[in-house]
Amino acid sequence: MSTPPATRWRLLNLGQALDEPEASLRARACREIGLDPGRLRGFRIARRALDARRSRGGMRFVCHVDLVLDAGREPARLRRAVRSGRVQPAPDEGALALESVDPERRARHWVVVGTGPAGIFAASVLARSGARVTMLDRGPRIEERGPRVVAFHRGAPPDPEANLLFGEGGAGTYSDGKLYTRVDDPLEVPILEELVACGAPADILFDSRAHIGTDRLHRILPRLRARLEAFGVEFRFDVRLDGLMTEPGPPTRVRALRTTAGELGCDGLILATGHSARDTWSALADAGLTFEAKPFQFGVRVEHPQELITAGRYGTGPEAELLGPASYTLVCKAGEGLAAAHSFCMCPGGRIVATVNEPGLLCTNGMSNSTHSSRWANAALVMTVGPEAFAEFGSGPFAGVAFQRHFEARFFAAGGSSYAAPAQLVPDFLAGAETRGELRTSYRFGAVPGRVDTLLPASVRDGLRRALARFDRAIPGFAGPEGLLVGVESRSSGPVRMPREDSTRVALGFENVYPVGEGAGYAGGIMSAALDGARSARLALNPAGARSTP
Repeated sequence: MSTPPATRWRLLNLGQALDEPEASLRARACREIGLDPGRLRGFRIARRALDARRSRGGMRFVCHVDLVLDAGREPARLRRAVRSGRVQPAPDEGALALESVDPERRARHWVVVGTGPAGIFAASVLARSGARVTMLDRGPRIEERGPRVVAFHRGAPPDPEANLLFGEGGAGTYSDGKLYTRVDDPLEVPILEELVACGAPADILFDSRAHIGTDRLHRILPRLRARLEAFGVEFRFDVRLDGLMTEPGPPTRVRALRTTAGELGCDGLILATGHSARDTWSALADAGLTFEAKPFQFGVRVEHPQELITAGRYGTGPEAELLGPASYTLVCKAGEGLAAAHSFCMCPGGRIVATVNEPGLLCTNGMSNSTHSSRWANAALVMTVGPEAFAEFGSGPFAGVAFQRHFEARFFAAGGSSYAAPAQLVPDFLAGAETRGELRTSYRFGAVPGRVDTLLPASVRDGLRRALARFDRAIPGFAGPEGLLVGVESRSSGPVRMPREDSTRVALGFENVYPVGEGAGYAGGIMSAALDGARSARLALNPAGARSTP
């Protein structure tokens, strides 16, 4: 007997108590639309966000839930809710594998450079759709990456190929595993389901502040690799891309890659290099790939005791116990002649780490494990800097890289050239005063008193001062003496873009090269990079079909 047709509906803004089980939420959703629970064919929480406004009688979650019903048997109350806007048709969900693939493109040998989220999910689309795929990464697999990172923290010089930026999983492997995105893409659900199948917690499917945690990521990545290998993907770690071998055009066609392991032939190339592969960018530019400078995020890390942040967001009552360590997202809009500033990559119960891959440079980032067990909370406080800020460092496509290098070298020297970080208490930063005494921080290389206010560009300093004063109103004590600014944060995003055709995502002037993710200038985090890689791979396999199907 065939299954009767069904319809999927999304009920918006359904409140959920902090300790309310999903079964209770499901029953209330049925009551809202006048449906007998026995007729419900499917239910899932599509999105859940915390409403922390205690003035409304206590904090709660606000949920969007999807309900599956028999087609043609929708209750009258549901129809009224649709007319009022409370209920709407649930959006379509996509799939990583393409049903319709251009046979010639499926027969190509595709090489994916980079095993970060953009590369992994580009490879997943290609391989699941029947294509032959080889993945390269200049760094090691995760089982070998960890020990080499630990060696740096124990005093070894920076390893240019195995660090917090390069290696299996990309830079996000040593972060919080945040999966926030402001886009609504049909491929988001299958990407999240793939992560859950590999060991991520199920609540990432709907939590608006979803995170995985560094410790879980280290267990998930080998499972992701194994699943890709089951589809025929070949991995080659510790192999760096050093150049392209091309056939003249127009358009130019790549026929092989020059790598540290020799020549590697290919019919199609996905470039998912990450936001810090500066030497790879230079090699690609030498091969004729077009680059352009683009604005990027630049600033410092700010660190507080976690209990200060949790008390400021949740109070000190039982609700705080239920919710655990608090996070925040803070925005200061542009004004008073200064650009906007915002928090980014907030790590509750985390620590500050050194994202270093070259000697003589210093850059910081944040990470946290799934348990958020550290007593510290940290986040980037950043502003957008653009080509006008790069003017004194040049006018070419890599002027932003020169800007980054200048300030990373400046902060390295100010920290004593030992990977200790210059740091300044927030009140001293606001007053333009020197910080004195011993500084407490989660940063393993330690912090030394430094004039962060004078190390930063004046426009960034002034914008962050304005932002800190406003953030203190949102979280009392944020700009107080328990706040510490640690610098510099210069790799939140990349300073270059590889221009590509809008409709096909092919690199300008090339026939078979697809730049994707953060390193290409088209993403700003794990989820947006994964989506860009997956979507670009679909277009690479079937330019017409991938544009017309979810």
